[in-house]
Amino acid sequence: MALGFGSKKAEEAGITNDSKTPEDLYDPEDQSANGRRRLSRVADDSSSTLSVGKQIELEADNAIKYRTCSWQKTAALLFSEYICLAIMSFPYSYSVLGLVPGLILTFVVAGLVLYTSLIVWEFCLRHPEIRDVCDLGQMIFWNSKWAFWFTAVMFILNNTFIQGFHCLVGAKYLNTMTNHSMCTIGFSAIVAIISWVCSLPRTFSTLAKIATLSAFFTFISVMLATIFAGIEDHPKGYPSKGEPTVLAIPAAGTTFVAGMNAFMNISYTFIGQITLPSFIAEMKNPKDFPKALWAVTIAEVIVFSLVGAIVYAYTGTNYNTAPAFGSLGNEVYLKVSFSFMIPTLIFLGVLYASVSARFIFFHFFKGTKHMGSHTVKGWLAWGGILAILWVFAFIIAEVIPFFSDLLSLMSSLFDSFFGFIFWGVAYFRMRQADYGLDFYKTRGIRGWAGFALNVVLCLIGLLFLFGGTYASVQSIIDGYHTAGFGGPFSCDTNGL
Repeated sequence: MALGFGSKKAEEAGITNDSKTPEDLYDPEDQSANGRRRLSRVADDSSSTLSVGKQIELEADNAIKYRTCSWQKTAALLFSEYICLAIMSFPYSYSVLGLVPGLILTFVVAGLVLYTSLIVWEFCLRHPEIRDVCDLGQMIFWNSKWAFWFTAVMFILNNTFIQGFHCLVGAKYLNTMTNHSMCTIGFSAIVAIISWVCSLPRTFSTLAKIATLSAFFTFISVMLATIFAGIEDHPKGYPSKGEPTVLAIPAAGTTFVAGMNAFMNISYTFIGQITLPSFIAEMKNPKDFPKALWAVTIAEVIVFSLVGAIVYAYTGTNYNTAPAFGSLGNEVYLKVSFSFMIPTLIFLGVLYASVSARFIFFHFFKGTKHMGSHTVKGWLAWGGILAILWVFAFIIAEVIPFFSDLLSLMSSLFDSFFGFIFWGVAYFRMRQADYGLDFYKTRGIRGWAGFALNVVLCLIGLLFLFGGTYASVQSIIDGYHTAGFGGPFSCDTNGL
């Protein structure tokens, strides 16, 4: 399989495709008829198609084939990534931000993520040899090796934190269902072991079949929780805090730390561009990726805003929990709706473990028979890499044993780069290659608009990195001081 960086020109520029002229390159900002014709020409470009075709041809005789995903299978992977447990943090976010600002931010973040995802796709369409976000990171930062390793470290940490998050919530589920019949550390370990076994399939095409079930059951879970919140008489804990209070705007005295954490929770659920290069790298026809992207974005906006608003309307600010299952006063309702979340509790951690293991495995075994054949050494290495990742995930789950703050911390540390900064830089690099350093002047209003938008993207990323990290860490410190959650490696229950 061709895993290098292509021609020398591509290596030096990190962004060009020798066969394309500036007029033939797709621009996500240009939705005109001319823009769509440019997209068509890029999609049909013989050099790009040949590059993907060569990869498919090279692995034709392999026992393990990677370029096998249709856009429908890619859509299933995206749905499983985005239709996830984090949806149940939206009622909490709306309770802090107020319903109106919360809904506005939901739509704004969705639009920004859609736009940056199209930037990712455009970059990958120019360079079908990209295998993951680490290759992409090296290219956009002038083919610097430091950029590759910096991206790789952040990439592995991001994915391992997400795995740890699912160990944490898996233990929370088991504690809830069994009324804390075992030490919480044991429950976390059980989830990590099950997840390791489920991570063993080597291709996304295989995982896509499980992803469909994961997304479907998650949708059922959040819909049931929403319905139950509406039909039960009172939320959990009523009437100790009075009648449920619903706020259109933030309450007076809402702190920066609380508001930023709520915003981070919303952003975390939407931002997932870190996996997109890996998914596109295994598509048979990468030009079809926007079909999957649009389908999942439309579903996200509808499901996230409806679930967040309806559950918040019935539980109010004073009875809200994260995840929102804990707000249900009827124990049967809570356990039934939470139980439908089981597939995603396992699968989403599995998906990110697979993405990480794929990067590590490809780095060590690139160009060897272990990539495409069922060898003992290959499978032992694959299983060993996954085992190490899940051990670290288990440790993270025990060191940071809380839901909302862990979401915020992950969002601030990693989404700052992989949600915004990287794609702003990628935009500038591509447009400079197409139109020169003064692209924003030569392209007229479209150039100025694109320049301004992507500067804003980079600034949002910096806000996430510095403001978000401060808010997340301060919230964690406050939680420990107020005994708001248990300590590290604790046997105490974390059930709802």
